[in-house]
Amino acid sequence: MGTAAVLTGLGAHLPPRRVTNADLAERLDTSDEWIASRTGIRERRWADPGVSTGDLATEAGLRALKSAGLGDDARIDLVVLATTTPDHPCPATAPEVASRIGLVDAAAYDLAAVCSGFVYALEAASNAIRAGRAANALVIGAETYSTILDHTDRTTAVIFGDGAGAAVLRAGDDTEPGALTGFDLGSDGTRRDCITVPAGGSRQRAAGGEPAEADRYFQMRGKEVFTAAVAHMTASARAAAARAGWPLGTVAHVVGHQANLRILRAVGEQLGLDPGTVVSNLDRVGNTSAASIPLALADAAAAGRFAAGDRVLLTAFGGGFTWGAAALTWPDLAAVTTDERSPIR
Repeated sequence: MGTAAVLTGLGAHLPPRRVTNADLAERLDTSDEWIASRTGIRERRWADPGVSTGDLATEAGLRALKSAGLGDDARIDLVVLATTTPDHPCPATAPEVASRIGLVDAAAYDLAAVCSGFVYALEAASNAIRAGRAANALVIGAETYSTILDHTDRTTAVIFGDGAGAAVLRAGDDTEPGALTGFDLGSDGTRRDCITVPAGGSRQRAAGGEPAEADRYFQMRGKEVFTAAVAHMTASARAAAARAGWPLGTVAHVVGHQANLRILRAVGEQLGLDPGTVVSNLDRVGNTSAASIPLALADAAAAGRFAAGDRVLLTAFGGGFTWGAAALTWPDLAAVTTDERSPIR
């Protein structure tokens, strides 16, 4: 028996504005059938003007604390916010989110690993707990991808949505439900141009001059990403399960990054698991990048899909390239996902 980070709360928040495939087909050369058949997506949520990643993250964090039975006087030692769309290049968004939630003096930082961000953030918070540097942590994945999309590009504008999901972790032992018992992370920077926003950073600014308009927005080479995502999500899930000491046949659920339904199905098949083990809410929320795994977890938990003691594999792939997986024994908890808004500070 050893110290482990244990999941005790889960919360999710989606902006209210639904954007259906039919809505997009009115202004793009596409259709509901084209989008759904290639991605599995039927609709996504986009934040209203003036709503930021920090706003969504704050709401998800408040809900996760409520799920964990913690109130305004909660003691959280660490906040890790995984995002590709921070409120500002500087400062980080996490300290403001922590302040708005009421977490006094908590260490707080942003983590950028694109769609793998939430798994990376879980591992970072878990390490802090296992090392004794934090007794409790709040891990958030939040995105407003609608702010970095070229809305005239049907190859990307139809895929991504906005949202936030959050998890509360506490120190416990690796034999109890909720324990995170195995991680695997990796990257390949030689493939950095496959998923990118070329402009806006120091490399573009150091080159001088104004960037091309298209370089201000998210770009992706879909076919290359598809192949790499299946390979790395599968291999990483296998590695995490092995580190947890789990035979793959004992895994009850696989919660992958919600990028594409065909990717999720291919990962399940390559792991040799029944299709019913693969969790997906992609049809209703689209690809929400770092928010996708906690949103899928919260959705499945709220629907009663998980039982305490179930073995759950999380696996993700994102820009960088980055990838990662985690092994989680499901606890007895209910996610907070209602549409009622908490008082945002």
